[in-house]
Amino acid sequence: METVLSRVEHPQTVAAEEAARADFYALLAALFHHAPDDKLLRTIAIAPPIEDGDETLAQAWSQLVAASGVMEEEAVAEEYESLFVGVGMAKVSVYAGWYTGAGALAPPRVAIIEDLAALGLAHRAGAPDPQDHFAGLFDAMRVLVAGGAGRGPASLADQKRFYEAHVRPGVGRFLAAVREAPGSNYYRKVAAVGEAFVGIENESFNRG
Repeated sequence: METVLSRVEHPQTVAAEEAARADFYALLAALFHHAPDDKLLRTIAIAPPIEDGDETLAQAWSQLVAASGVMEEEAVAEEYESLFVGVGMAKVSVYAGWYTGAGALAPPRVAIIEDLAALGLAHRAGAPDPQDHFAGLFDAMRVLVAGGAGRGPASLADQKRFYEAHVRPGVGRFLAAVREAPGSNYYRKVAAVGEAFVGIENESFNRG
């Protein structure tokens, strides 16, 4: 994926559980940044099942894997365009501010810039997407969990602060909107994986 963060590097070696979390964030970032190409679809289609984990996530993942095996690149590109771009107003907004009442106001986006800077990260120079694009927020979490972009993994406390401030307030409504949108077929399955994963993250951060 073409990341929205600057100075991208391969992440450091991390524990298997943290690597899995980072992988889910990376996949969600990629799928909401643009429609998957044939290579990504085929990669998901041959992914192994989730075993000895959360049953809801495992079932949602199984359905996404199966759908990726039969989905054509052109069809999913049309679906992405219809859902997230469209003509005029998109069916589903990909911006966190839409779900928190911030709209296109600058202060929430400024807060994201400031919090990324405090963590040693920055929006990629020339990136056209505003800072509250969910692809960018998922990508930021990927780096905080596993490292990369010129830094190592963040502490759980730093992960929680960024997640609670910028991801959690709107992500549930965003994923529900994707799942319920007319014409959402492949992305309904993407949203189900996202909802199951975010549910696990919420529980984990609540305990932390």
